[in-house]
Amino acid sequence: MNDSLPEEIALRTETDIIVVRKSVREAATRLGFGITDVTRIITAASELARNVFLYAGSGVVRCRVLNGSDRVGLELIVEDHGPGIVDIDQAMQPGYTSGGGLGFGLPGAKRLMDEMEIESVVGKGTKITIKKWRKGT
Repeated sequence: MNDSLPEEIALRTETDIIVVRKSVREAATRLGFGITDVTRIITAASELARNVFLYAGSGVVRCRVLNGSDRVGLELIVEDHGPGIVDIDQAMQPGYTSGGGLGFGLPGAKRLMDEMEIESVVGKGTKITIKKWRKGT
């Protein structure tokens, strides 16, 4: 991990979502992402952090710089110990919501990023990993 982003950001209050957004913006900018990709990364991180706050109450965002042999990227792992997602396929459908929202959080985050993995166990929690690779590297 480099010093552009804290390795872990606790999500306990709505204000922590702002901390996530600010930290992710700084990291993505330092890694050389263009403004469009910076905005995409911030939006995806914000959506996932908000889901943790709304559905699980608390959780954590872990951040890591990805240095491949031919590319650089940013990985965010958003994890909680909340109720879990009963049906991931259904939750990934645009417009589906289990909590009265617009239903674009998970599918929107996936659309904005290059990679997304979801692990969830009902009653245990959810772990979502998203990655964005810098273009032109």
